[in-house]
Amino acid sequence: MKELSLNILDITHNSIKSGADCIGITVCESEKDDVVSIEITDNGCGMEEAFVKSVTDPFVTTRTTRKVGLGIPLLYQHSADTDGSFSITSEVGNGTRVFASFKLSHLDRAPLGDLPSTVVSLVSAAPDIRFIYIHKTDSGDIRFDTDEIREVLGDVPLSEPEVLIWIGEYIKENLQTISGGNV
Repeated sequence: MKELSLNILDITHNSIKSGADCIGITVCESEKDDVVSIEITDNGCGMEEAFVKSVTDPFVTTRTTRKVGLGIPLLYQHSADTDGSFSITSEVGNGTRVFASFKLSHLDRAPLGDLPSTVVSLVSAAPDIRFIYIHKTDSGDIRFDTDEIREVLGDVPLSEPEVLIWIGEYIKENLQTISGGNV
């Protein structure tokens, strides 16, 4: 995966498949601390401890369509290759937390990618799930919560094309504000 946003998309789809109805995505970028971190949390079915311990192995997967699962192993390897860290915690019945960090200035660190489109894709694919997207930088942070949008929209579904366009533009505009226009 050439962009971290694709890792976010893949792991969040795992959360959706796990039956989560609330998924949090937090991205932190700090030039001051020379770090980028990604945290994805969900309230899905969770995983057994033995499976969690082996989930960074690409040949361990719950998929039936193929015998290889690459999302978590690639994120794990990328964090290790860029002087970062990786952790995954899960509890059956209580959900999962995936955390990865990367040295911001590392030559091999993948770019974040198109995060607004990633969030729009997730909302479009699973409009009934609550997504909470938080992005923090040294200059400030943004918070996007689909429950807050539902409250304002009333009966208008999040899957409406105009709503999805607005979500993408809202996130992009706010990311530009906190990133000095570098989105």
